Amino acid sequence: MNIEPSHLLFLAGTAIYLTVRSVFLRRTSAQVKEVNKSSAGDRLLVILVGTAQVGLPLMLVLTPWLNAANYTLPPACMWLGLPVMVGALWLFWRAHADLGNSWSVSLELNNNHQLVTRGVYRVVRHPMYASFFALGIGQALLLNNGVTGWAALLAVSVLYWVRVPHEERMMIEAFGPEYLSYMQRTGGVLPRIATITCA
Repeated sequence: MNIEPSHLLFLAGTAIYLTVRSVFLRRTSAQVKEVNKSSAGDRLLVILVGTAQVGLPLMLVLTPWLNAANYTLPPACMWLGLPVMVGALWLFWRAHADLGNSWSVSLELNNNHQLVTRGVYRVVRHPMYASFFALGIGQALLLNNGVTGWAALLAVSVLYWVRVPHEERMMIEAFGPEYLSYMQRTGGVLPRIATITCA
């Protein structure tokens, strides 16, 4: 086993992350889907992100297989990583809570799907991805391994750049001018400056 204090903080954050995700999966599992744009490639991307966020960190902690890529992080990284992880987990939870029954793990829309523009969705269209990027930064700050530390940021970047164009096209097809207007006044994963100043 390869457990350091920063690893324990990361594992605690991962447990919270998995708990939030499982609660909302259970809450939305009975929703009838009207639109399903999911594909084998999309499911592979989800598996890639899960492996980078959970699988590789567990391999780092529980086995010696990745030890060759270990390096020393300055102690300050742990104290920077902790608030980043806490903020990312809050955003991850809030993004689920604001979406409510409109949330899905894949590219799907429910019957009577609602366009959510309240809460964190008032300033960014993709707070879930923003939380993934922040979690990836926390992972890089807390895990002293060249493979595991940076895996989530790489995987989430691939997911974002491949999936989001399909997701936004699906939303434009479903909501038309309403979604186009929403795109003009919000940022993707970072708020637009005008949105911040007018909020």
